[in-house]
Amino acid sequence: MARKIIIDTDPGQDDAVAMLLALAAPDVLDVIGVVVVAGNVPLARTVGNARKVLELAGRADIPLHAGCSRPTRRAPVTAEHVHGPTGLDGHAFPEPTMPVQPQHGVDYLIEVLTREPAGSITLCTLGPLTNVALALVKAPSIAPRIREIVMMAGAEFEVGNITPAAEFNVYADAEAADVVLRSGVPITMIPLDLSHQVLSTRDRLDRIAAIGNRAGGAVAGMLSFSETFDRQKYGWNGAPLHDPCVIAWLLAPEMFGGRTINVRVETASALTYGATVADWWQITDLPRNVHYLRDVDAAGFYDLLTQRLARLP
Repeated sequence: MARKIIIDTDPGQDDAVAMLLALAAPDVLDVIGVVVVAGNVPLARTVGNARKVLELAGRADIPLHAGCSRPTRRAPVTAEHVHGPTGLDGHAFPEPTMPVQPQHGVDYLIEVLTREPAGSITLCTLGPLTNVALALVKAPSIAPRIREIVMMAGAEFEVGNITPAAEFNVYADAEAADVVLRSGVPITMIPLDLSHQVLSTRDRLDRIAAIGNRAGGAVAGMLSFSETFDRQKYGWNGAPLHDPCVIAWLLAPEMFGGRTINVRVETASALTYGATVADWWQITDLPRNVHYLRDVDAAGFYDLLTQRLARLP
């Protein structure tokens, strides 16, 4: 039976690719809903972008809910300098027509996690953790009902990508990340330490473009745009592809390696706000709250991505 997942996202080109990868694997993953949060671009943009991606995949039937338009405490932080003003620059999407559900995304999470059997729903978080944190605060009873949270978040050995210390998704709402990391829910974390190994080189993008369907063309176009910033920044022969690693972990966990450790997030320091402190060597005796992934078969990841995208329209 396919694993039921809810995707919480702030599209973003790499979020869009992650959504498409999940939607291309209905035999393994049952996407029962999508919740959108402000992050890479403001909420109005991320909601529209999620609609475009669902329609591209032919899945306008999936309920889409708008969540939080700003972080829990701090001023909003966005990343148009990476993703472009729309968040999905690089491909010309038609204007979407599918509806957005009237229920707030936080309330949707609470309702579904309360209604569905305990341990049956996995949350896949691709952006700031604001929606999930507020759901946990508003309805603490949902925490033991969540099967797992698989998140693209954090960094330790690769340091930050929005500040010298912090990864963007955590930095955008570190207080929310702190709530989630302390929740007791089983967590698998895909940090920059892993995603920086998954580079969208030109030959990999050419393979995706050669699929010949709408999804392959859109992915190749979007990633060709967004990789420009990272290639200039890092000087590598391709840009890291972050969020799709969340979905790939669920599809092929044998391609990944890591260990269960304690991870905390800094919320007080002006210098290191949003930094994730990963106790990789078990220096402390703090509870091991995160399965922290650090290794990946990058070639296998791109084979999986290309094969699955070929199943979409």
